[in-house]
Amino acid sequence: MKKIIYLSIIALLVSCGDDSDSEVKNEAPSIPQLTSPADNKLCNDNNVVFEWKKSTDKNNDEIVYLIEIATDNQFTEIVQSIESALNSESIELDKNTAYYWRIKATDTGGLSSEYSKIYKFYTTGEAVINHLPFLPELVAPALNSLQNTTSVSLRWNAEDSDPSDYVSYDVYFGTVNPPVTKLRANTISRSTSVMVEPAKEYFWRVVAKDNNGGETVGQVWRFKTN
Repeated sequence: MKKIIYLSIIALLVSCGDDSDSEVKNEAPSIPQLTSPADNKLCNDNNVVFEWKKSTDKNNDEIVYLIEIATDNQFTEIVQSIESALNSESIELDKNTAYYWRIKATDTGGLSSEYSKIYKFYTTGEAVINHLPFLPELVAPALNSLQNTTSVSLRWNAEDSDPSDYVSYDVYFGTVNPPVTKLRANTISRSTSVMVEPAKEYFWRVVAKDNNGGETVGQVWRFKTN
């Protein structure tokens, strides 16, 4: 009889022991799905309404969303970082600007989902007309000329009809047509010197760029060395 009582006590102690293993493990929420503004959207207003599908949480925890908006797709230039318990937010942004946005969800247990996909959009504003730079004009050396020196001065001219614009140039140079090696980048000078070898044909071109994103690719020019 005593043996039976002892066994009953042991069984009771085991059943009342630590049951931490049976506790429900907290899991992170699902990744939010972006809905608006859609990817590659052109927004007609700079007061943008952001919307997304709510995340699910297996533990039924409350969820807070972190909305990040940046001017680059690496999110090194974040302009807005807002937390919201809802699945929509209205945010005022600058006009005529390209933006990138993403969201992640965090539950009350401190676990976060991965970031959503990155969507990009552009806010419009007052109409702005930008004229592209004119096609670069060859100054020297003359087209198809024969050069007898080891150093050649490349010179060109290019103008922009917008008086407030300034123009910079990328210069491509080499022995293949069209040239793919960028000799100069974003230079404001209209000339540059290059070293050449005898008995070769060289090709070069200039890309004129204004400060409003306008770009004009010039024609390929060529010369030979003696």
